[in-house]
Amino acid sequence: MMDTKSKLESALKEALKAGDEVKKRTIRMALAAIQQVEVDRRVTLDETGLLGILQKEIKMRKESIEEARQANRPDLVASTAAELAVLESFLPEALSADELKALAEGAITESGAATPAEMGKVMKLLIPRVAGRAPGDQVSALVRQLLQNKVPGST
Repeated sequence: MMDTKSKLESALKEALKAGDEVKKRTIRMALAAIQQVEVDRRVTLDETGLLGILQKEIKMRKESIEEARQANRPDLVASTAAELAVLESFLPEALSADELKALAEGAITESGAATPAEMGKVMKLLIPRVAGRAPGDQVSALVRQLLQNKVPGST
């Protein structure tokens, strides 16, 4: 099975051959972001790291779309939405809410965490398991909620 970086490089070649400007531009930006992180940290990113960068790029596009809507710029909304669709096509299938909750509960049990203060232990186990399949903010909110519900007398 190809890793995400190989898929991106392969898709870039296809986009170049097909003359697909949006796909070409978007994939080049994603590969540049990956390369920048690898150079800065002097590492070769694993699959979790690659998916994390793609999610960061997706989050930036979503924020840009919202800003463009507020600025009444439908041209920017359309072009950014096209980039967003290209990037999302490289992520694995998203987890359902039930699947995510089950993974979170398993990580809480495995880590032995009992309070929100121990959230770091849970996240350390959980993030690699959900990489690319659920946004980090959604994961942390769920873990926080589950840990708060575990503490007696909390709301």
